[in-house]
Amino acid sequence: MAVFIAKLTFENGQPALGIGASQPRISWRFDGCAEAWEQQSYDLEVSRSGGATQQTSANTAQSLYVEWPGAPLGSSESASVRIRAHGGEGHSSTPWSDWVTVETGLLNAKDWAGAMPITAQVGNAAAPATKNPTYLRKTFDLPGTVASARLYITGLGIFEAEINGYPVSEDLLAPGYTSYQFRHVYSTYDVTSLLRERSNAIGVIVAQGWYGGRLFPLNGLPVELYYGNSIGAQALLRIQLKDGTIVNIPTDNSWKGNNKGPLQAAAIYDGVTYDSRIESVFQNWTQPSFEDRDWTTASVLPAVTAELASPDAPPVRRKHTFPSKTISKSPSGKTIVDFGQNFAGWLRLTVKGPAGTNITVQHAEVLEGGELALRPLRTAKATDTLILHGNGTQVWEPRFTFHGFRYAQIDGWPVDETPLDASSIEAVAIWSDLEETGSFQCSNSLLNQFHSNVIWSMRSNFISVPTDCPQRDERMGWTGDAHVFGPTANFLYNTASFWRGWHKDVYAEMKANPTVMAVPTYVPLTPPGYGNSDAMAVWGDVAVGGPWNLWRAFGDPAMLAEHRTQAQGWLDQGVKRRSSDGLLWDRSGFQFGDWLDPLAPPEAPGNGTTDKYLVADAYLVRMTELMANISAALGNEADATRYRQQHADLRSAFREAWVDPATGAMANHTQTAYVLGIVFDILDAKGAGRDDGAAARLIDLVRTNDHLVGTGFAATALLGHAMTKAGADTDFYTMLLQTKAPSWLYQVVMGATTTWERWDSLLPNGTINYHGDMTSFNHYAFGAVADWMHTRIGGLSPSLGGPGWKEVDVSPLPGLGVDSAEASFTSGYGTVSTSWYIRDGGFYLTVRVPPNARAVVTLPYSKKISRVGSGVYYFVDSIIAVLRSGL
Repeated sequence: MAVFIAKLTFENGQPALGIGASQPRISWRFDGCAEAWEQQSYDLEVSRSGGATQQTSANTAQSLYVEWPGAPLGSSESASVRIRAHGGEGHSSTPWSDWVTVETGLLNAKDWAGAMPITAQVGNAAAPATKNPTYLRKTFDLPGTVASARLYITGLGIFEAEINGYPVSEDLLAPGYTSYQFRHVYSTYDVTSLLRERSNAIGVIVAQGWYGGRLFPLNGLPVELYYGNSIGAQALLRIQLKDGTIVNIPTDNSWKGNNKGPLQAAAIYDGVTYDSRIESVFQNWTQPSFEDRDWTTASVLPAVTAELASPDAPPVRRKHTFPSKTISKSPSGKTIVDFGQNFAGWLRLTVKGPAGTNITVQHAEVLEGGELALRPLRTAKATDTLILHGNGTQVWEPRFTFHGFRYAQIDGWPVDETPLDASSIEAVAIWSDLEETGSFQCSNSLLNQFHSNVIWSMRSNFISVPTDCPQRDERMGWTGDAHVFGPTANFLYNTASFWRGWHKDVYAEMKANPTVMAVPTYVPLTPPGYGNSDAMAVWGDVAVGGPWNLWRAFGDPAMLAEHRTQAQGWLDQGVKRRSSDGLLWDRSGFQFGDWLDPLAPPEAPGNGTTDKYLVADAYLVRMTELMANISAALGNEADATRYRQQHADLRSAFREAWVDPATGAMANHTQTAYVLGIVFDILDAKGAGRDDGAAARLIDLVRTNDHLVGTGFAATALLGHAMTKAGADTDFYTMLLQTKAPSWLYQVVMGATTTWERWDSLLPNGTINYHGDMTSFNHYAFGAVADWMHTRIGGLSPSLGGPGWKEVDVSPLPGLGVDSAEASFTSGYGTVSTSWYIRDGGFYLTVRVPPNARAVVTLPYSKKISRVGSGVYYFVDSIIAVLRSGL
């Protein structure tokens, strides 16, 4: 069959418009089912604006991260690229791909053409600006026809922009959340079609967002205006006319400002207040005909000192809408709308009513006693308010906020003029616009629902940064959650550029205290610099584990090299080691340990049954091994040798500290202790594949605990892999299908549509577990078990023999309660998939491998191994024959 190029991308899949690399690397993805097709060479054509087409050819199988073939691009310069790949002897070549255009952003500070941040109201430390969103506008004339136009824009706060009455994009919450003092992202938009000859106008609304709004209330410290005392915007509208003239419209004091618009208040945690009666005063405010004589001259703010960078992560967008499931009255008479799905976003209202009607929408994840359960929100108000203008039907949705919820309470609805039903209320779910890459389905409906819950928790918490939860007064980029969930996230979505940007902030926060190089427990860190000398295992270990997971999933050597410095900084400086040998963790500092171990006291979730320092030491052993692997992958054998020796020393020190030399038993007889020891391969003292009885002890712990989960954040993601390594897949299937708490399916049978923070966030009697004032129903960390579902039930995982899914390990493991499954993953090479079922004593497997990739297929019963190239393959394994032979 024919092979063709399905997609051509740049760098890690970032938007091609406004890219920050002057020599963007090129990758191409294949489609087609040709057997054993491998690229032998390629032809690459680059057509630069105003120049001739340049063609280069190379004899190589490389199709990911191919170096830019010519001279660097300048700021705002574009080039079009296409590719043709050639197979080996007896294999066809692909047709030429479609042309794909890449265009750089502003690569140097001088390219901003004098643009400065501006605001409608200046604040200072003594008198910060009001919290009202700021409106900024400018009119201008163009003396000719527009050939092309780009808007480069960022916010000191979060912004939306319009030109001549039309929005410039569908992006939300731009520029997103970064460590603003180090890296401030700007967006690039093609606005050519919005401009016209003669009169034009541009308008920008800026709200507090993360830059100036209320954030995580930590230890009584100030929680607002961490990054500056005023909100505003910086923009450059760069226009090229058809006669070649360049017209620059920068933000400066020629703009006008106003902070008394219909958007009265907008905050991430608390919601929006919108008075639509003021719309008449602001009608057509982004049109050139608008009269702005009452507006003030915009004030110029100090220059942004951070790097103004093009984005790595994709923008946040509206991704899904769905109607209400039920509308009912609560016991107190309140109107409650149930959307049947927990998610992050807001409501879109279609309503008509008298002027001044005040409609409030309050959001919550669960009900308690039939009423909204608001206590889990802590201080977050999560309330949107719309005041009607009375001039007919309004279609309205909030901006510059988001809520985590399934239920909404609506008060003040004008039922005499608008029925409150599914036609008047619609849910809008938002998340970062990541490409969905992974899929999984099996014959067990409860597992399928759980997998859906994992996906929805990821969607709800991948909103610019990898947050812990989307609903309460927190929503921070917790490093431990991100670490343990990384492999699952990397399968479900193409997260390469998302993580790349976030890890830039991780490293920037580390370097802020260069003598310590500690990884903050959440990134961005607020207040800036607070707690950046604290070092904690698992959370800080994301500096090593995160890059390694990205290497396995995406195989980008440049990204691995970029992240190596943070990994090495963490291990060599960040980890606080005991003075006696300089190896294991110092025992005096705080550790989260196996956070939310189900046996930890509810009010003290860090006080689990496994010693915190055992957890920390085990992770240190593993991170050191990974650092040796990273060094070797990058060709740094000197460092690889050094870390291998350190790893060997740490393994010995760990066993001396935590393992009984006489019995081989761990100091803590817990699931977590043995899971870490087995998966991290710490307990094999002689390197001969022995574990000193750890597998048997872990299996015994699981069985005597009625196959209930006994792990927290540190070990849950690894529990299934430990059981597989212990030869106890049947026991883990039993555990996976357990429906009593603590278990994954307990949440499902209790009606969950996302994964929970606590194993028992909702108690069996339907009441909320309020202990410790920390109960979220939308946390992805415990959903990390989906990695085992993908790799063992679905049977798909990237092989270290070919990072980035160049080589795929296909090794499905059928088990109790599951007699069929299918999984797929779209990598940089194309889509690999498995589908299997059991029938009449036979195991039937179909595997599809994309062009330019290969797979190692291991059958579950006979253990027969097949190595295959691209194509579609069919395998049969006899269960009965294997059982009869006693294997």
